[in-house]
Amino acid sequence: MQINYKQRLFYLLFCTILFKLIVAGLIELGNDEVYYYTYALQPDWNHFDHPPIVGILIRLSTFNLFWLSDVSMRLGAILSSAIATYFIYQTGKIISTEKTGWYAALLYNFSVYTGIIAGLFILPDSPQMLFWTASMYLMSRIICNEEDKKLWLWLLLGLVIGLASMSKVHGLYLWAGFGLFILIKKIKWLLNWRLYAGIVVSVICVLPILYWNIQNNFITYKFHSERVTHHEIQFDSLIREILGEFAYQNPVIFILIIISIIYFFRKKNIFSSFKNSWLLCLSVPMIFLFWVISLFNPTLPHWSGPAYIPLFFIAAQYLEKKTITDYLPQFIKVAASFILIILIAATIIIRVSPINFGSQKVENYGEYCPTLDLTGWKDFSKSFAALVENDIENKRMKTHSPIIINKWFPGGHLEFYTARTSGLQIIGIGNIEELHKFAWLNKTNNSLQVGDDAYCIVPSNVPSNPNELYAQYFTTIEKPVIIDQIRNKGVVRKFYVYRMKNCKKIPDPVLP
Repeated sequence: MQINYKQRLFYLLFCTILFKLIVAGLIELGNDEVYYYTYALQPDWNHFDHPPIVGILIRLSTFNLFWLSDVSMRLGAILSSAIATYFIYQTGKIISTEKTGWYAALLYNFSVYTGIIAGLFILPDSPQMLFWTASMYLMSRIICNEEDKKLWLWLLLGLVIGLASMSKVHGLYLWAGFGLFILIKKIKWLLNWRLYAGIVVSVICVLPILYWNIQNNFITYKFHSERVTHHEIQFDSLIREILGEFAYQNPVIFILIIISIIYFFRKKNIFSSFKNSWLLCLSVPMIFLFWVISLFNPTLPHWSGPAYIPLFFIAAQYLEKKTITDYLPQFIKVAASFILIILIAATIIIRVSPINFGSQKVENYGEYCPTLDLTGWKDFSKSFAALVENDIENKRMKTHSPIIINKWFPGGHLEFYTARTSGLQIIGIGNIEELHKFAWLNKTNNSLQVGDDAYCIVPSNVPSNPNELYAQYFTTIEKPVIIDQIRNKGVVRKFYVYRMKNCKKIPDPVLP
């Protein structure tokens, strides 16, 4: 009996989209997600941390910010993941069989990084995965179907690599990995002018990044270079990176990948195969690069996340060879169970846990608890809006008193949840290294004026001292109003709301 893998793929996409939409509606946006809302709030050719595509995706999924909710913010990531899954399936079909494509699609969805981090949460990785997988699909056509004479394929490849780079700059590695494959296996392609036409298209795509950085004194590169310029060897950082990749790729899938590579290495066909050589060129150098960087600098495991996608196909080919029946391999069943249990358990804990899992000290209550990034902001914002209304009614604060922040977190949450609910503006005071995008938002918001009042909101898990930060700017800073975050009858965090009265000195602008 012939298996209809396209039908199975449709069921997979339907179930994963539905499941992710439910989860997206049950948990609030995280620190990074609300921060990237500012990219949509103020579109630009580039931003302090990353290129602009994630902001454009948010604009699309929220209907130009008309429909703003946790679900609409994440909708672009969820749909991008579904389309990327289709590209994975088609790529696997081209390089091997439909069954390989099916297994690779399953691995893609059950990886923590591709399925959840980039496939549910709205991050720059979310649109990048769409273009990354599309790039691999086009490459597979050029390599396996011998379509290297088709100009439109090379131009389209250049476009999607350019768009991947406009999501996160390291999308340009796609050309580096593909170029390495060409040098090893297809050296004659260096005489194919269509290759260079595709590269030119990618260069044109990323010119806005260069243009913006010229205007802003190359601030993006200065920021990122400071993160990777240490010279002292730190083996603990390398170990954390590897363990992080082990967790982010789903431990079951990570082990499967290692087993698959060893299997094909022993069969002595992992390098002789054009297809596997291409997959390794797109993967291994990038992984090793981040391992080397992690030897000297702290890194984050999702930086190398895209490099594991090509290895899904090697693992899928291994599963096809080792699976006799049409039932799902045990590896995939366990990987799926792992991701399902983790998501359900995390969602329940985030919503109903009566305790926080961080600090229990009064001075930083809740710090280091990961659940607090994803809960409590809606309820607090309603309470704060009521407080503002009462303050205005009783003439305790001036109308339209802004909210002052000094860091991008919790600035992102305050912008998305609190400022919109209360109708107040956010003003950033401090340095650009801590404010990030809020330094540019200051230019479009009303500036603080002498005589103005303002609020300062300090969550207990992100402690700061408003008297140290803002006393030079205001005549008085009153004792805070304390608003408890209650979860299942337990106080898991406190919000301190400071009334800052009568601005006596205007802060210096963050940007010239």
